[in-house]
Amino acid sequence: MGITKVHQKRYNKTLAFMGKHLNPGSKLLDLGTENPFTPQFKAAGYSVSNTQGENLDDDFKEIAQTNCDCVTAFEIFEHLLAPYNILKELKSNKLIASIPLKLWFARAYWNETDDWDKHYHEFEPKQFQFLLEKTGWKIKDSEFWTSPDTSKIGVRPLLRYFYPRYYIVYCERK
Repeated sequence: MGITKVHQKRYNKTLAFMGKHLNPGSKLLDLGTENPFTPQFKAAGYSVSNTQGENLDDDFKEIAQTNCDCVTAFEIFEHLLAPYNILKELKSNKLIASIPLKLWFARAYWNETDDWDKHYHEFEPKQFQFLLEKTGWKIKDSEFWTSPDTSKIGVRPLLRYFYPRYYIVYCERK
């Protein structure tokens, strides 16, 4: 499956947000395996290392100590049982992370056939902000954006034009 318009919109917004806070050439540790966004990071001039599919709930200590300019985490924390642990241990002083928001008109994502493709957390902004604060991070900038999908019709696709679906933050260590 190729990159959809909806995904590309999110990637473009993410790259624009990153560009406000990171210089090209910055060394990034991206939590999560290599994905369709990885080449776009590299094309924008960032040096990117991805995690290799480790269980970041259990195997986070070595990864957390990786030397980098910034850790990025795009739609990963909702898949962890305990995102607190890795957030607390990260060596980097900068973090850019995004999450899909809990929406009142949609159920939590739960793939019945894949043990890893589930959302253990459906964050509201204040919950994510509290998690970051408790793990030693201070939010310096943030944005919300909607995620309309013009290929679908119905009430939920219509609501996605008006209700923010994604929340991205730039943080520094307190």
